[in-house]
Amino acid sequence: METAVRSRRQAAPGTFAAFARFVLCGGGVGLAAGFAVAALASWVPWVLANALITAVSTLLATELHARFTFGAGGRATRRQHVQSAGSAVAAYGVTCVAMLVLQQLVAAPGAALTQVVYLSASALAGVARFAVLRLVVFARGRAQAAAGVRTTRPVPTTAVRPAELCRAA
Repeated sequence: METAVRSRRQAAPGTFAAFARFVLCGGGVGLAAGFAVAALASWVPWVLANALITAVSTLLATELHARFTFGAGGRATRRQHVQSAGSAVAAYGVTCVAMLVLQQLVAAPGAALTQVVYLSASALAGVARFAVLRLVVFARGRAQAAAGVRTTRPVPTTAVRPAELCRAA
């Protein structure tokens, strides 16, 4: 019984460990996706290659986040996949808006400024996405695991006899 309780506690890593895993899993998938888009774009139009690889990499990253990053205890549910995809679309929107604002503010931004703006927007969106995934998408799995841990412990009860109530008053 104690082993089950201990393994459930270990399944939900702390914030720092989860963020490190998020960066490792998400970054690894993102790096692989970059190479995959380039390879696939040699056979199909780039827009199609990017869309396909983005869909596949989001599915893969969500599975990795469910199993390793946030300790949800197994495969991601359909709801988690949809919510994760929504957070990825929102992050994509943040980077697009940042690049549009840059284009409006600077007529011909250099490569260095473009990269600084893009990477800053990506980092900001990544931190926000981590928060959404941890607090919303995978929070229910942790709450259920915690509830399971709580319900496995016996609840101490103290019986109060009616005669004791009369004496206390």
